[in-house]
Amino acid sequence: MKVALVHDYLKEYGGAERVLEVLHEIFPDAPVYTAYYNPESLGENGKRFAGWDIRTSWFQNFPFANRLLSPFRIFGPMMFESFDLSSYDLVISSSSATHLAKAVITKPETLHISYIHTPPRFLYGYVTSFNYKKHWWTRIGGEIINHFMRIYDFEVSQRPDILVANSRNVQARIKKFYRRDSVVIYPPIDVAAISRQSSVVRQSESRKLKADSYYLVLSRLVRGKGVEVVVEACGRLGLPLKVAGIGPELDNLKRLATSYQLPATNFLGWVSDEERIKLLSNAKALIVASEDEDFGITSIEAQAVGTPVVAPLSGGFLETVIDGRTGILYGGSGQVTADSLIAGIQRFNDLNYFNSEDLRKNAEKFSKERFKKEILELVKKNLLIS
Repeated sequence: MKVALVHDYLKEYGGAERVLEVLHEIFPDAPVYTAYYNPESLGENGKRFAGWDIRTSWFQNFPFANRLLSPFRIFGPMMFESFDLSSYDLVISSSSATHLAKAVITKPETLHISYIHTPPRFLYGYVTSFNYKKHWWTRIGGEIINHFMRIYDFEVSQRPDILVANSRNVQARIKKFYRRDSVVIYPPIDVAAISRQSSVVRQSESRKLKADSYYLVLSRLVRGKGVEVVVEACGRLGLPLKVAGIGPELDNLKRLATSYQLPATNFLGWVSDEERIKLLSNAKALIVASEDEDFGITSIEAQAVGTPVVAPLSGGFLETVIDGRTGILYGGSGQVTADSLIAGIQRFNDLNYFNSEDLRKNAEKFSKERFKKEILELVKKNLLIS
């Protein structure tokens, strides 16, 4: 059986790329077709893709491709339609921030499974890292372009044989915007490896909250992730906060943090996977404030090491965090504000402890092994494998 993997683009490392890695573990000989590949922009994470058979589109050699990738989204279908996938029995595409990868054209007898992290947020009114409505000229131009891109997005979403949603939250979006049914397969989290690396004391049945511990944010520092809400809430409460991550909002967040008294908010910048696990293991809680999160991988990583989560009552967190048992869900109707987060933190502190076993058991529902099993079962069910 010949298999090809298709991914939007490879220039940053996040949840979508983690899924691609595990798909490549399942099908290690499969080439990866992508619109654009920039190992330098991936930094240390570029090593993860070393030795892969990565095949790029014509856009790879376009002048200033790295800067023009976002505005060139309108040509996304053409980038992926240019790939010749006629020799493959199975194609698995992975689409997230854009509508690109699922646009590939396959033979009728080829099984095309498309893993949808979300319909493009910028096309359907969800908060994104870039606010194109900031200026009147970009708002008008953006709305005109987005109108045609929504048409493209709907059309190419009809091409795959099977759509796979990364959560029930995204499944509902697929039904609403693409008018198609989908299968839910949660993203893979290497729960076993995270648990091994964790410094959480395994002998304890319950996790007593440490009065002198810190709260933690692990996130790209971009618009829509709500990090400014966490900085404000912890600043107003005088709580110690560590922020791990990089992004264009860093300077704005630092300015916000300076307006509050000690204990200071510590900005740690980029952290390695090992440092990430240590930070999670020793934190009092992971705090997230992203608006209508598609799924929320970091919340599962926290639970895997026994650290509870304070998260909005919305989006994928409704599926990953059990209110009162593995964390706290705050903000009625999903309202993410400093006031609603403060109320959530106060409720979290009132509970005082969480059962570590409950946290780990919940995380295991989203394991890498479960993901691999469900992907292979889906393939076998829909493709006759010789």
